[in-house]
This record gives sequence, structure tokens and C-alpha cells, in this order.
Amino acid sequence: MMKKKKICRFCEEDVIFVDHKDEKRLYRFTTEQGKIIPRRTSGNCAKHQRQLVRAIKRARHLALIPFISEMTR
Repeated sequence: MMKKKKICRFCEEDVIFVDHKDEKRLYRFTTEQGKIIPRRTSGNCAKHQRQLVRAIKRARHLALIPFISEMTR
């Protein structure tokens, strides 16, 4: 069976720049542990994945999103 090719969400929506202030969009590309989802999993193109990583790191530094989610036992 052929797998369906993933299409970059940012290219579909004609997003020129991934903004670090858009927290809801950035949360979608992080795991519960706070790791950034890789390009092969998310389906982003290389250009937008680089912008996404830079935006997530900036948002973390400015405390818009946490580095690690709260730990539960």
C-alpha cells in the first residue's frame, strides 16, 4: 500500500512566516514532554520546519510556552 504524502500545513494556508506569538499553533507541534515533533512526523516542508523550530525556541525563552509540561505521578 502506498502511504499518503503529508502536506505542509503552512504551505496549504499560505503562511509566509511562523510567528512565535501564536501559542495555539506552536502547541500542536510539541509533544506532552515538550519535545518538538520532527519534520517526517509533522509533514512540514523544510523551510517551515526551520521557522517552526525557531519560533518554538523563542516562545519558550519568552515564557509563552513551557519548556516541559507539568510532571504527574
